[in-house]
Amino acid sequence: MKQMVYDTLEKMGIEYKVVNHPPAMTTLEADKFIEGMEGIRSKTMFVSDKKKKRFYLLILDDEKRLDLKKIGDILGESRLRLGSEENLKEKMNLQFGSVSLFGLLNNHDKDIKVCIDKELLDEKIITFHPNENDATVFITMDDMFKFLDNLNFSYELIEM
Repeated sequence: MKQMVYDTLEKMGIEYKVVNHPPAMTTLEADKFIEGMEGIRSKTMFVSDKKKKRFYLLILDDEKRLDLKKIGDILGESRLRLGSEENLKEKMNLQFGSVSLFGLLNNHDKDIKVCIDKELLDEKIITFHPNENDATVFITMDDMFKFLDNLNFSYELIEM
């Protein structure tokens, strides 16, 4: 799966840097392996509505607390919840602990709405797992949007 991410980034003309490390189940664990390197550490969360009909990929600073009620209010959803492992596998072909922007490569139905915290726009570089939690990829913020545009995913900037 990692190689598919790297190949896609190269095809899109997106420069990236990779740090390989032991598997990390949380952003806190992963951050230890990239300490001191430039770039905002992202928290990427897969969530759904209560009926599991609408799906969202939330991208925010990993130090920010996730407030699903607030985000639900912004998106007009009465109840958001973390997506199930089954839905994550079906929609992005990922497992818990490796949710990433790059999982959108596997969402052929394009039925995941991407929501990005506006505060991230103050940063130049952002990090994501390459769909496996034993590496961290650094790309520019501009290239994150280029990636989304190349895949024809729409996104919404929100205040999380």
